[in-house]
Amino acid sequence: MTEGNISRQIFYFSLPIIMGNIFQQLYNTADAMIVGKMIGKDAFASVSVANPIMSVVLFFLVGLSMGVGVLLAQRFGAGDMKMFKIQFSTALIAGTAFTVTASAICIVCSRLMLTAANTPAEIMEDTDRYLKVIFAGLFFSFLYNYLAAALRAIGDSRTAFVFLVISSVTNVLLDIVLIRYTSLGVMGAAVATVIAQALSSLLCVLHIYRRIPVLALRTGEFIFEKRVLKDTIVFSWASALQQTFLYFGRLLVQSTINAHGTDMITGYNAAIRLEAFIMAFIDGTGNAIATFAGQNKGAKRPERLKKGLVRTIQMNVAFIVVCGILMLAMPRMLIGLYVDLENTRAVQIGVTYITIMPVFYLFCAMMSAMQGFFRGVGKVRITMFATFFQIITRCALAILLVPEHGIYGVCISVIVGWILMFFYDGTLCVRYLKRVQTEFEKKILTTEE
Repeated sequence: MTEGNISRQIFYFSLPIIMGNIFQQLYNTADAMIVGKMIGKDAFASVSVANPIMSVVLFFLVGLSMGVGVLLAQRFGAGDMKMFKIQFSTALIAGTAFTVTASAICIVCSRLMLTAANTPAEIMEDTDRYLKVIFAGLFFSFLYNYLAAALRAIGDSRTAFVFLVISSVTNVLLDIVLIRYTSLGVMGAAVATVIAQALSSLLCVLHIYRRIPVLALRTGEFIFEKRVLKDTIVFSWASALQQTFLYFGRLLVQSTINAHGTDMITGYNAAIRLEAFIMAFIDGTGNAIATFAGQNKGAKRPERLKKGLVRTIQMNVAFIVVCGILMLAMPRMLIGLYVDLENTRAVQIGVTYITIMPVFYLFCAMMSAMQGFFRGVGKVRITMFATFFQIITRCALAILLVPEHGIYGVCISVIVGWILMFFYDGTLCVRYLKRVQTEFEKKILTTEE
């Protein structure tokens, strides 16, 4: 990604990531849709309440993987394959140990988490069982996301996507079988998810050892260097905290919604499940620009950085315009994919959300591109602080506004957070690009002299 047509590279590289994000969304979405249709609205609410809690933990691990992925991309772009392998091995060993520990803690504390999130009593048992199974399979989620990030770092965004498609289809089929033909109920959906995630991680491992020697660790190559671990933690910690802040904020907002009952939970979660597919696109292009920027920084090609960011923003904005038109044109039909249309209160809540938000997705689209760019060039603390202040704003406004204004309070809190984050990222992005351009011009003048 250090030479050639920038627009084409980012677009084609991002496509498998986008589709992979969509299929990852399908894990929990499929669980929610199938249990909602086959068991009932309380089952749908159980899976919906579990989602932000498990996402806090899962996306901490995803954030760590993203951070390591950027470091690997920089090593790969610079051609330093020895340090590339040491980086890959050290982070894999540390990540595995951390994930196993986190999994045990989360299983023990799952009910406390649900209580803190104001989970209604009528769905507490099912939600707790669902979460415990998901947490038990946390290692497979980490392994898949880590290996997918490593493959993207060397320019392969397709393979992990193909394996994710296979596991997503497996998840849906197992959902139907385990819910319809066993007495597991909501827990059956969690079992299906863990099996499917184990399949995707196994396929990644087999592919790497057959075809990607640079990632295939052999005997004697499982190296753990404290110095490398320290650098990895310093870099990846910010990325992990950013993802954690984001989903912890969503959990806090969800807790304010949970207090309004299952209709509010159902309507709101139907809306944000639609929103999640939009975010899958802009998150995908954000990951693409992160890899693009990482490789070009490692290869010392600063002149390509600004062009890559501009192309990514243009793609995001075009996509948001199309999606916004569709959401405004048929909101009831879209909400009806998740909610029985006879549940008029839940449907109205969902429709209200997806008719207010589309215009403001433009801020989120541009912000996401800048966040990916900053991750790629190594400015992960900027992304962490921006996300932190956005989430603080969102949660404070939600606590103040949701009890009295319901879904309108949720919309206001999200919109204000996005706008503040956009201006913060935008200001720092302009400054960074000006500084890079100045340094590049000085280098050219020095060379000519």
